[in-house]
Amino acid sequence: MPSTIGYKRVSSYGQNEVRQLDGLTFDKIFTDKASGKDTQRPQLQALLEYVREGDTVTIHSLDRLGRNLLDLQGLVGQLTEKGITVHFVKENMTFKPGGQDSMSTLLFSIMGAFAQFERDLIRERQAEGIAQAKKRGVYKGRKPKLTASQVTELRELAAQGVKKPELAQRFGVSRKTVYEYLREVVPANSG
Repeated sequence: MPSTIGYKRVSSYGQNEVRQLDGLTFDKIFTDKASGKDTQRPQLQALLEYVREGDTVTIHSLDRLGRNLLDLQGLVGQLTEKGITVHFVKENMTFKPGGQDSMSTLLFSIMGAFAQFERDLIRERQAEGIAQAKKRGVYKGRKPKLTASQVTELRELAAQGVKKPELAQRFGVSRKTVYEYLREVVPANSG
């Protein structure tokens, strides 16, 4: 029996996804709290594995599925090729298996391009703000994930043979962060 599936996405944990798909009922809902810059989102990947032919996936708007036109086109194509219907509530657009009419394809491409354009503008404004803050001497950059004493402890434990995944878990950081701290060259004391 076909399922109705909802997909929600907000960019950060501080944002609330409640308004998305409000009042609609689904058999299952997948919610990501991650950027839409690419498709590497845990709940999106889980949705792609979960859906079956005949299912319908409903998303609040195009920009909730992705902020990159190629990703949007790829995801909708991937789903419809599997026999899944994709519906965007805000744009009132539905894509069904077996191809689309030319007007739907055109509108989808235009709206997807606007979502990508909006993301590019956000990044551009952010870069301008950082550049101005640096000129004024008020930009400090991102706060370090670990204190100096934690970095020393992390390096000592690594030297003792503690595995990277265990270090990441112990210090509450990603493995990538562990590798970055282990790669950093510590400046020699000049004194």
